[in-house]
Amino acid sequence: MFDTAAAGSVTPLFIAGIGLAGMGLGLVADALVRRALPQLAGDASGRERITTAAASFALSALLAWRFGATPELPAYLLLAIVAIPLARIDIVHHLLPNRLVGPLLAAGFVLLGSAALAAGTAGDVLRGAAGSAILFFFYLILALTSRNGIGMGDVKLAAPLGLYLGYLGWSQLFYGGALAFVAGGLAAAVLIAKNRGNKPKEVAHGPSMLAAGLAVIVLLP
Repeated sequence: MFDTAAAGSVTPLFIAGIGLAGMGLGLVADALVRRALPQLAGDASGRERITTAAASFALSALLAWRFGATPELPAYLLLAIVAIPLARIDIVHHLLPNRLVGPLLAAGFVLLGSAALAAGTAGDVLRGAAGSAILFFFYLILALTSRNGIGMGDVKLAAPLGLYLGYLGWSQLFYGGALAFVAGGLAAAVLIAKNRGNKPKEVAHGPSMLAAGLAVIVLLP
């Protein structure tokens, strides 16, 4: 497991600095995604840029508070930064692009594998790999047996989320997976209330998966 002493010695200056760095990286990543996927991401409005900057700063600061100056921090910052355009695209298009999900999984293995190697905790990344497979196959079974609600994009997103959650522990994997459905149910209820009782045909599940996963990563010790 990551160095809890380093995580517990963070200062407000460190948290603010990582938050600002994450905000800058978030804006750069958003611009790159819009260039690589113009049909899905489109052009950024001023409101979207502000939202991206605020979300990137907040998530990066929370992760800096959670992990401190540990080798795992860059991996989880990457997850937070990529989660923002992924959630936005899924909300608008009900699609989770392979060109974002695939690199997130590959980079996660590289960054978390390097962190485990530096800390001498190979078991963490092996547990993360197992978590990736478990959550992937769980979602695959749901997608094949349920008529709606879970798409193949959600199945593919489960692989990197399982890696990042499983790396931290089996409890994180369980609660991150379970709370995604709670968050999805709440999102559906809000949409029904907004539409005056008319149930939407499809509710994007990816944002709920990402929100639940990041919440568990930040809050569960």
